[in-house]
Amino acid sequence: MANTIKVRAKIKGDVASVKTLISHPMETGVRKDKKTGEKIPAHFIQEVNCESAGKSVLNAQWNGSISKNPFLSFAFKGAKSGDSLKISWVDNKGESDSIETTLK
Repeated sequence: MANTIKVRAKIKGDVASVKTLISHPMETGVRKDKKTGEKIPAHFIQEVNCESAGKSVLNAQWNGSISKNPFLSFAFKGAKSGDSLKISWVDNKGESDSIETTLK
């Protein structure tokens, strides 16, 4: 999957506030297709990683209970203007995506 992550990050003092939106179907594997009556296979993000300046600032383990197109917001201390911010995810089918930006 390409271009699935949108990110906004702002620094105030030494604290970075990060907001992300990930385009992903996030299927639980429990729902049924209304037309065929068959179960829709599970397809969900399992892990989200965020790094700033080469250091891990967030690692989230997800499962099928997260909603479609998940929104993630978090903040961390120790940020400096010009630091890199990389956000990546991997799903249960082995698909992945990442984005890298510079903190301002």
